[in-house]
Amino acid sequence: MVMSSPSSVPRLVIAAPSSGSGKTTVATGLMAAFAGRGLTVSPHKVGPDYIDPGYHALATGRPGRNLDAYLCGPELIAPLFLHGARGCDLAVVEGVMGMFDGAAGEGELASTAHVAKLLRAPVVLVVDASSQSRSVAALVHGFASWDPQVRLGGVILNKVASDRHEELLREALDSAGTPVLGVLRRVAQVDTPSRHLGLVPVAERRTEAVEAVAAMAVQVREGCDLEALLGLARSAAALSGPAWEPPVTGAREHPVVAVAGGPAFTFSYAEHAELLTAAGAEVVTFDPLREERLPDGTGGLVIGGGFPEVYAPELSANEPLREAVAALARDGAPVAAECAGLLYLCRELDGRPMCGVLEADARMSERLTLGYRDAVALGDSVLAAAGTRMRGHEFHRTVVEPGAGTAPAWGVRAPRRRVEGFVQQGVHASYLHTHWAAEPGAARRFVERCRTS
Repeated sequence: MVMSSPSSVPRLVIAAPSSGSGKTTVATGLMAAFAGRGLTVSPHKVGPDYIDPGYHALATGRPGRNLDAYLCGPELIAPLFLHGARGCDLAVVEGVMGMFDGAAGEGELASTAHVAKLLRAPVVLVVDASSQSRSVAALVHGFASWDPQVRLGGVILNKVASDRHEELLREALDSAGTPVLGVLRRVAQVDTPSRHLGLVPVAERRTEAVEAVAAMAVQVREGCDLEALLGLARSAAALSGPAWEPPVTGAREHPVVAVAGGPAFTFSYAEHAELLTAAGAEVVTFDPLREERLPDGTGGLVIGGGFPEVYAPELSANEPLREAVAALARDGAPVAAECAGLLYLCRELDGRPMCGVLEADARMSERLTLGYRDAVALGDSVLAAAGTRMRGHEFHRTVVEPGAGTAPAWGVRAPRRRVEGFVQQGVHASYLHTHWAAEPGAARRFVERCRTS
């Protein structure tokens, strides 16, 4: 099969009027359906979400990648897309929330519409038609005309009740001049269970997730005009400029950087491992639930986000690994921990002993903390020099007390000014999820510290 050059990869953005309309089912189903036809499909997700990309990866056999114009800046969206889509026949980009919903108080920034414009990609609107008929035309007309720079190429109608319901919807949209590219019947919910932070990640339910993705593919394949959708994707305008590449260092030493994985630590951007590798590290993934020691020769440790609160008994019971992590930190080795990693480094989580690296305790909370953050490094650390500005995202239902150490990781401006996180010896621990592609010096700095610690 002839591969497209990166600048001309056919692409679609899957959007919706609001959350809960069926974007994930349609996007993941399209990815799986096209992959099943022999196409190499590049999966992408607008925004900071870590969970949907896991299902996208399952559908395509490629890493799910995020396109977040807030965390990385608008200027990196096309280059990051081209990096991920290199050598692919088709790219499918799942949107976030409603099509025009972006970072709070920032206009269109980081919205699905914003990313679609940056990618010069046609948009397919997924509409929950369960409680309407002719009114669907007014809804779609509003989304099609709100921003003339967004090209709405058609709609996929979801939760359609009957043949008669479909007929009424098609008549209304025909008069509005909007192509109907698919109709999905109202069926039992595809088995993608949720809990306090969204869908349950693939790593926690691999067999069931494979079945769910297969069901999505069947639903989409039977209900959508795949040829018309592929034709629309091929109409995307070419993108100019180079693909993003992680900056490569020529160092001869290759320190081992252990990266926590497995069901408890599933939140990670694909570019982080690529940046660490380009900086000269040997990246080794391990599972803190099952492995009692760190990988041989570990010189640095990265613990990303996930659900340690769900696996607190198992993490606590793995005392040999907790002691190994604590010893590594005491020796001054670089340790970068985000959100779940922060909890794991605390003395305890919901009363269960954790690694005890930080003089802090963690517990579950009823309150959801969610939103983008502007942050500045308050001192030098293994990730950033003092004064480095980065953007992050918080998403958790836990509390760490105290919320900052004597040397905080970040000063955060909004929604209120505060200090946050911990810097001590080689440890940088914080609730903020950051995207290192926006500050590639973070990976270089971390790996260099691995060489010298």
